[in-house]
Amino acid sequence: MHPFIFFQELNPVIQALLATLFTWGVTAAGAALVFMHRTVNRKVMDSMLGFAAGVMIAASFWSLLAPGIEMAGQMGFVPWRTAALGFMAGGLFMRLIDLFLPHLHPGLDISKSEGVKTSWQRSTLLVLAITLHNIPEGLAVGVAFGAVAANIPSATLGGAIALAIGIGLQNFPEGAAVSMPLRREGLSRGKSFVLGQASGLVEPVAGVLGAYFVLSMQSVLPYALCFAAGAMIFVVVEELIPESQQNPKHIDMVTMATMVGFAVMMVLDVALG
Repeated sequence: MHPFIFFQELNPVIQALLATLFTWGVTAAGAALVFMHRTVNRKVMDSMLGFAAGVMIAASFWSLLAPGIEMAGQMGFVPWRTAALGFMAGGLFMRLIDLFLPHLHPGLDISKSEGVKTSWQRSTLLVLAITLHNIPEGLAVGVAFGAVAANIPSATLGGAIALAIGIGLQNFPEGAAVSMPLRREGLSRGKSFVLGQASGLVEPVAGVLGAYFVLSMQSVLPYALCFAAGAMIFVVVEELIPESQQNPKHIDMVTMATMVGFAVMMVLDVALG
């Protein structure tokens, strides 16, 4: 049996699980760079983060918002209201997690950690920072596969696979963004890798929950798609773009990398969707 046909016949929750295991695997591949290098050139890392931002922006529209708006109309909802409510709810959800979950963005002093103040180690806070924005990524993939199972024309298996591929591509620099700083701080290569890949483990959990949720309550599917889009845009604006543009010398290159990431995700979604 052809692999695509086999995959197509699987339960949507299993499809979401396999897809998010792939995205987690790419995170692990990025974290594995620590076995070859102690650090990554700052210009390269900034460009990779910019690329990741472009992928997420494009995925938020083509894979989530646009299908959500179309589904809202098909299901008798007011499309603009559904999109606005779902999108803003996703951003608010991420803001609340950001407000309470202790975390530290790479490159910052531990005194600048965010969320509830704790005595947790710097390494733990760094992992939680990446884990924070892996939640909407896993959720987005799960919701996309759940939407396919709802048999709504605007949701296709190719589009859901394209989203998983896009999320996977931008997960590579995120894995390195955790493992490399940990290695520079004196942790062993093995421990740096384990912690780096651990930041992506939340994606399969969020993916399965997202798919199961929309299959159980298909009436909220348009809202769920727009919710995932809002959560992803929050991460891009609050974290990825600021982190990638910290060095003024690299801003033009990072901006172009962001546009390349957007174009790659757009091509994937339009070609496969």
